[in-house]
Amino acid sequence: MRDRLTIIKVGGNVVEEEASLKSLLKDFSRIAGNKILVHGGGKTATMLAERLGIESKKVDGRRITDAETLKIVTMVYAGLVNKNIVAGLQAFGNNAIGLTGADLDLIRAARRPVGEIDYGFVGDIKAVNYQALNELLTSGAIPVVAPITHDGHGQLLNTNADTIASELAMAMSYDFEVQLIFCLEKSGVLMNEADDNSRISEITPELFVQLKADGIVTGGMIPKLSDGFAALNRGVGVVVITNPAGIKDGLRGTRLVLA
Repeated sequence: MRDRLTIIKVGGNVVEEEASLKSLLKDFSRIAGNKILVHGGGKTATMLAERLGIESKKVDGRRITDAETLKIVTMVYAGLVNKNIVAGLQAFGNNAIGLTGADLDLIRAARRPVGEIDYGFVGDIKAVNYQALNELLTSGAIPVVAPITHDGHGQLLNTNADTIASELAMAMSYDFEVQLIFCLEKSGVLMNEADDNSRISEITPELFVQLKADGIVTGGMIPKLSDGFAALNRGVGVVVITNPAGIKDGLRGTRLVLA
């Protein structure tokens, strides 16, 4: 029987606000067994860009990253946000280690080809060094992964944190029973964004298509669900979208299912 591995991707206001982040890290520290935390930090990056007079652009929830934006997201994701999370986990007795995709050659990516949209220095993942992650987990470390990857030729790339969490989950599913949790401020995927009680309990691929067509699932939720279904199709056992309270209450949220 394979050991369980819990991968939590945290973003939105949860990672941006001190109180909500501290609460999440406290609950995360209580999760038994192997675990990995993947984080975003897009709002902080956007605010810093605005202060510096750099316009932030997104398409379907994915950030367009020019050279100046790449500097900002690297500073924010790999620096401020990552180390705040690592320090917070250490305070709860977790032997956390902060990483980007460049560290230990953890996540190799290629710059996204220019098509109808030029995403700039955005990386599409090509390989995950699951052996390095295995060694870290075996040693008792808890990886905290920032959404910065590299191309193997010295170029850093910005990669969607939801995609990183999904790719890590898929790579590790050969050795572990993996559950992938997307944690945000909402209780799950909502029929009505203003009503937290309108949570959808389960979403199939067919329902996902319908929710997009009806304009219920938009923006950053689209890549989140796309990546979640990709993970299920590649051997990940459980994918749930929830908030910190849902993690604490036994994964109460929106569960993605294939049928």
